Amino acid sequence: MTQGAQSTPRRARSPRGSGDQLRAEIVAAARSLMAEAPTAEAVSIRAVAAAVGVTAPSIYRHFADKQELITAVVVDVFEDLDEAMLAAAEGIDDPLERLFEFGLTYVRFALEHPDHYRLATMDLCPRPDVESILAEGAWVHFNSVVQECLDAGVFAGDGDDPALAITLDLWTAAHGLAAMLIVKPHLPWGDPDAVARRVLTAAAYGHTIRPGTWP
Repeated sequence: MTQGAQSTPRRARSPRGSGDQLRAEIVAAARSLMAEAPTAEAVSIRAVAAAVGVTAPSIYRHFADKQELITAVVVDVFEDLDEAMLAAAEGIDDPLERLFEFGLTYVRFALEHPDHYRLATMDLCPRPDVESILAEGAWVHFNSVVQECLDAGVFAGDGDDPALAITLDLWTAAHGLAAMLIVKPHLPWGDPDAVARRVLTAAAYGHTIRPGTWP
């Protein structure tokens, strides 16, 4: 090696059977780097490998390509969001109150983790596999409590899948507010929690109106 050249510090060889631990370290390092970068695409596999202390080929033993790694990071963020939502709504029996708590926690999570939220929901890089998120976690719990509201007669719905339509509406309201609070923080919002309560209340109670009765 020539004088002054630097090499990436190498981690000790992992013991047999520790592949899951290395995969988790790779996802954690990628998540940290991507949150700090202007876009996820700006982070290279080489940079992730250097942060973990392994070679780039070691990354490819766990992820087929960078797209798969980005997907894993997004799923990881949504898992954290789901845990926060469930913890916030624990012990709440009324489905509408639980739904409000889910929505408030969603907005709070975004504001507390703006870089990770941007990565998971606002980055424009393509993620064809992220649709799997809709089959588990936060989406399932949103959709489930909306169905409870429908079953209890709290929400009125029509169409082939009213729970899906209402969940998309409410998620759009929560995401839209969270995104605006993050990208336009200098607007005169007032207390973010109070704004979230107002917006989510309006979005939810709009679905208590029977179809066809809107003035």
